[in-house]
Amino acid sequence: MSSKPNILFLMTDQMQGRVLDPQHPCQTPNMNRLIHKGVRFKNAYPANAVCSPSRASLMTGLLPHNHGVLHVIHNVDSDQSCLRDTHPHWAQKLEVAGYKTGYFGKWHVERSNKLEQFGWQVNGTHASELWQQRQKEISVNNPVQQTFSLQRNLDEPPGYRESIFYGVTDLPPEKRNMGVTVSLAEDFLQEKLAADDPWCCFVSLKEPHDPFICDQSAFDLYEVDKITLPPNARDDLHGRPGIYRKAARVWQNFTDQEKREAATCYYASITEIDQLFGKLVDLVETNDESENTIIIITSDHGELLGAHGLYCKNFSASEEIYNIPLVISGPGCAKGIATDARVGLHDLGPSLLELVDCEPIDVPDSRSFASILRDPKSGEHQFTKGFAEYYGGRMILTQRVIWNGSWKFVFNGFDFDELYNLDEDPYEMTNLAEDPTYQEQLTKMTAQMWQVANETNDHSLFNSQYPILRVASVGPLVLNEKW
Repeated sequence: MSSKPNILFLMTDQMQGRVLDPQHPCQTPNMNRLIHKGVRFKNAYPANAVCSPSRASLMTGLLPHNHGVLHVIHNVDSDQSCLRDTHPHWAQKLEVAGYKTGYFGKWHVERSNKLEQFGWQVNGTHASELWQQRQKEISVNNPVQQTFSLQRNLDEPPGYRESIFYGVTDLPPEKRNMGVTVSLAEDFLQEKLAADDPWCCFVSLKEPHDPFICDQSAFDLYEVDKITLPPNARDDLHGRPGIYRKAARVWQNFTDQEKREAATCYYASITEIDQLFGKLVDLVETNDESENTIIIITSDHGELLGAHGLYCKNFSASEEIYNIPLVISGPGCAKGIATDARVGLHDLGPSLLELVDCEPIDVPDSRSFASILRDPKSGEHQFTKGFAEYYGGRMILTQRVIWNGSWKFVFNGFDFDELYNLDEDPYEMTNLAEDPTYQEQLTKMTAQMWQVANETNDHSLFNSQYPILRVASVGPLVLNEKW
């Protein structure tokens, strides 16, 4: 057994944090057993709510304006959203410390797909020869033509390509991309569990990202008619940016039954993920390494899933997008605790490095929350603030999100701002930003945005003094005052 803890990192794409709530209908027995063995962060969030910027922040500990990946990399030209090489990734720190590392599945951090540059010795990403060869093997051994017993396509507005939005397939997860990724991770674990060196295995699935696809057996675990729609499903978005209402038109003709079917396919996809992740956890446990292995479950961002009449992500800064799952168990972690501490996905690298006693990532953008893992309740009051930034996808815009206790502020560079009290309004139905009663709170939250911009060298935003760009309620010079 290694003297340093191993790391099993299990990551999904576009998974709501709320699916892990105790009474939630989504069935995740394997994730639940890790919750009982570790710490669940109820207020975890990404530094950006789309794939590439969020994943680059996870790897570097930097906010997007500092690592340079502002958009999903395949959405922009090759000279845009390029990952800067000014700071090391946490996997590089592990490699220096003697870890054997492997990465499997969705990457989306940068374009080269040369993962050895970033500390990953075994490259099992979707673009790798290793992954593509395994996919061919599975296809050859299981030559099944995929058919759907349930399918809903999007065909509105006119002039856009018709595409599947949700469906039930006859292919089990083992024969789909998620199965390919997990099978490669199993091979890596089998080899490393038999050796003495510490290891880090990163497993990154692109599900439950839309289109929401599941197989029949997972779908049948749910009763569609008993799936409830979110309390904000019929939000008319009054008082919110107009682009939110404009985007919601795509789904305006969905019936309640179709919305329930979409949610069921989404939950069933997560159940499939749970079953596959359970195989990896079982493998660690049967090799008597569970007490020496840190296991992380998280996602790069969430999914609207009908909240405010919207699906996917991009437009809106809703909690359904910005609240992500985060469960950590293993040595150095408390057991069976759910904490209110607010932590960012970009804080995870510094935290892991502290847990395994490796050289830290030291940047102003992020900080370790290892102390919360050791004693979740004693330090929660030190982790009440959060910050995220968004730059749009294909359609460029500026958005910043600030959390401070129960308050949430959204700076919209393209429209009027948003302010919510999440304790009183958890589904964000009432925007308080234009209410004169809350102008002092709005000013305080705006000042905190400027403070983060200043401390993390977000020069572009902080120096927006040009007259027509003065769209915040107060400018950065407010930092000269005490708030």
